[in-house]
Parts: sequence; structure tokens; C-alpha cells
Amino acid sequence: MQSKVDVAVMIGSGVPATLRALGRSVCWVVLLNGERRGTAFSSRTEAEECKAAWLAQLKTEAPDSLH
Repeated sequence: MQSKVDVAVMIGSGVPATLRALGRSVCWVVLLNGERRGTAFSSRTEAEECKAAWLAQLKTEAPDSLH
């Protein structure tokens, strides 16, 4: 099975309290097969960088996998 890595936006009460305390009402998270992985990011750019790292890691773990 091939893993799917996405970036999702969270708005309002979905934003962690630590970011809301800093005045943020929006954050981005990385999803691996639909499940949140890691922390919430204050910018989409940071989340996209994390997504790229996940994709690179997954590629090195199973480069020729047929699963």
C-alpha cells in the first residue's frame, strides 16, 4: 500500500491553544494516510516542508516495495 501524505488547514477551535494564545486562528497540519502526524504549523510553507520530509522518508524506507 502506498502512503498518502497531505497538508490540511485547521481553523478556529481546531487550532491548538498554544497558537491561539499567539493570536493565530489558522494553522496547517500534515496528514499521513488521513491521520495527523507531528505538530501544527503556523505557515503552509512549514507544513509543506514537513510533508516533503515525510515523502523522502517513506521513499527511502521502501523504494521497491510492492505493498
